[in-house]
Amino acid sequence: MTHTADEHDLIRVLGARENNLKDVSVEIPKRRLTVFTGVSGSGKSSLVFATVAAESQRLINETYSAFLQGFMPTLARPDVDALEGLTTAIIVDQERLGANPRSTVGTVTDAYAMLRILFSRLGEPFVGPQTAFSFNIPTRRASGVMTTEKGGRTEKEIVRDEVYLGGMCPRCEGTGSVNDFDLTAIYDAEKSLTDGALLVPGYSMDGWYGRIFGGAGLPMDKPVGEFSDDERELLLNAEPTKIKVEGSNLTYEGVLTKVRKSMLSKDVEAMQPHVRRFVESAVTFTRCPECDGTRLTAAALSSKIDGVNIAEVSAMQITDLAAWVRDLEAPNAAPLLKGLRHTLDSFVALGLGYLSLDRPSGTLSGGESQRIKMLRHLGSSLTDVTYVFDEPTIGLHPHDIARMNDLLLQLRDKGNTVLVVEHKPESIAIADHVVDLGPGAGSGGGEVVFEGTVDALRESDTMTGRHLHYRASLKDEVRTARGALEVRGASEHNLQDVDVDLPLGVLTVVTGVAGSGKSSLIHGSVAQREGVVAIDQGAIKGSRRSNPATYSGVLEPIRKAFAKANGVKPALFSANSEGACPACKGNGVIYTELGFMETVSTPCEDCDGKRFQASVLEYHLGGRDISEVLAMSVAEAEAFFADGDASVPAAHRVLARLADVGLGYVKLGQPLTTLSGGERQRLRLAAQMGDKAEVYVLDEPTTGLHLADVENLLGLLDRLVDSGRSVIVIEHHQAVMAHADWIIDLGPGAGHDGGRVVFEGTPADLVAARSTLTGEHLAEYVGA
Repeated sequence: MTHTADEHDLIRVLGARENNLKDVSVEIPKRRLTVFTGVSGSGKSSLVFATVAAESQRLINETYSAFLQGFMPTLARPDVDALEGLTTAIIVDQERLGANPRSTVGTVTDAYAMLRILFSRLGEPFVGPQTAFSFNIPTRRASGVMTTEKGGRTEKEIVRDEVYLGGMCPRCEGTGSVNDFDLTAIYDAEKSLTDGALLVPGYSMDGWYGRIFGGAGLPMDKPVGEFSDDERELLLNAEPTKIKVEGSNLTYEGVLTKVRKSMLSKDVEAMQPHVRRFVESAVTFTRCPECDGTRLTAAALSSKIDGVNIAEVSAMQITDLAAWVRDLEAPNAAPLLKGLRHTLDSFVALGLGYLSLDRPSGTLSGGESQRIKMLRHLGSSLTDVTYVFDEPTIGLHPHDIARMNDLLLQLRDKGNTVLVVEHKPESIAIADHVVDLGPGAGSGGGEVVFEGTVDALRESDTMTGRHLHYRASLKDEVRTARGALEVRGASEHNLQDVDVDLPLGVLTVVTGVAGSGKSSLIHGSVAQREGVVAIDQGAIKGSRRSNPATYSGVLEPIRKAFAKANGVKPALFSANSEGACPACKGNGVIYTELGFMETVSTPCEDCDGKRFQASVLEYHLGGRDISEVLAMSVAEAEAFFADGDASVPAAHRVLARLADVGLGYVKLGQPLTTLSGGERQRLRLAAQMGDKAEVYVLDEPTTGLHLADVENLLGLLDRLVDSGRSVIVIEHHQAVMAHADWIIDLGPGAGHDGGRVVFEGTPADLVAARSTLTGEHLAEYVGA
């Protein structure tokens, strides 16, 4: 007889309406691997992440005390009638890892923490506890009276030169590099401060800054180039000093002092675009001469195990480091070595053996970040947990996908529920259960069109079912190149003095296993050149006020057209400016903070969620007001602005590009935060296609794309090339490889086993030769 407790073997979702979901009800089997498929924008992430995983996390947070909840992010309850049978959800997504310049692969995985303990125990000479090997902790000295409060009495002790050991290099403060400023990018020597001499973003002398600088004793009307040495030192390098200005106590600090604190303490990748442009033009980073880029003090570097110090160990490729740790024999540190070996072996199992522990975490791709997050779960003793993955095959060569599949099955076989949002046929094939959403995207999706086994999906008539058999074929004829981009002696990261010619006027695909050096070659030697537009996988920065209309720039000509037609100012037609509804400040919703409970959002009653003042909505263009235009889909707006009274050629051009990349279903006013990863990348592509670039570099443009969307993408790439552009694509998808005119394959392996060009030629030649891993997988894919 079955025990009652064993009957709870399903997660039931009833009436989910998050984002574009249309009252979705679905049953997900527990302790099985369920794959969610469907075209990009069909509602997969809304169902898996925004509904199931979000509610699980919210319920767990509610078990903490109100005091603790005050320090935690407040999660709103998903728009769903009921969720039953939930278990603890662990989300393994593609969000990039930390933007701290001291964050490395070693620090985010605890592998470096284990190494620090190892060197503090076994390193010779002994230099101190594990903090002595940390580049996040400075060495501090203290002298004087140390006071300790104990049981209502005070104990005082005289200490002389008490040392708290840390490993941070004092010169570079643990970042490994020192910076130097180009003063011509900091100030215009011919102007005075009042006239705007400072070129640093954020400095304006019209407001408080002008009063603070004057109050600090700086001559405001004298050209900066004529400042005395003391005045220039005060302007640039003054430490924070309390001053009194117009009766207020304020703090003045030098411009460079503030820039070091506010800008240079952040990772360049995480900066806003205008700040990043300033930093890249004004600051040069060079390897720290004192620690030679190791980030550590001389004392920490002097301690060695088997003749190797901790910086040299961190710089090893992880496959080599794992071998080094296996050869260590230290009975007194056996548990530590066992834990370190397991962590390093997990790196290799995940296909990340080509990394090193000193690699800055901000330089990892989304796929690499996701696989690093998997590390901590592989050896976990937890069972009956729901693991949620967002396209775990991103950034993986077909050769690596089989290993990823094995890891997902291992997690399931331990008794966990594994939910995977995925497009790759190889990963869909291992599912116990498939939920297919569609039939279309955006408002045309949000419904469950299929539930069942993979075999049943193949026989179904859904978009996914029809395309599971799809195989792109090799082209009969390839285009002829019109010259080449020459790369000579490329040696960034693991590249081994690579010489290669990238043909112009054709579609070139750069491929190779993860870590073979593709991104190093293209982003390091090609992307920075003049006339080249590089579209990588970096996240789109934008608030809930940002939408496709603002990001793509299409709102600007639309606002001007409304203003011209009605004889008023363009600012009235911006929900972030003069036209905003005063009650909700242009948000369309009112947010009510309820302390430690979830924040409640309700549609604004004044504007009925339209975001604009009532008076603004009286102005029309082609019979529509601005809120009605923002509620249109890209396809509707493209037709609307094409001709007639509402003809706006500048807007039509941008909308045509948005439709071209497959975003015809997206609403112009839809917040960017509701777009899927694939939609955001295609939005970036459309926004940058307007540039007069000759060469486009795309980094895995099939990310987040359904098999059907890949066909549309190939059509778009063809149109770009046929219009006279050159397109270089870093890609693992065999359909894109088969469609290429020219393939450059890097390898043969990853890390120091890669970094060489192992094949150059047409896809047909690659398939015929089968001399590389890529060639074997492509031949299998096209059935050659």
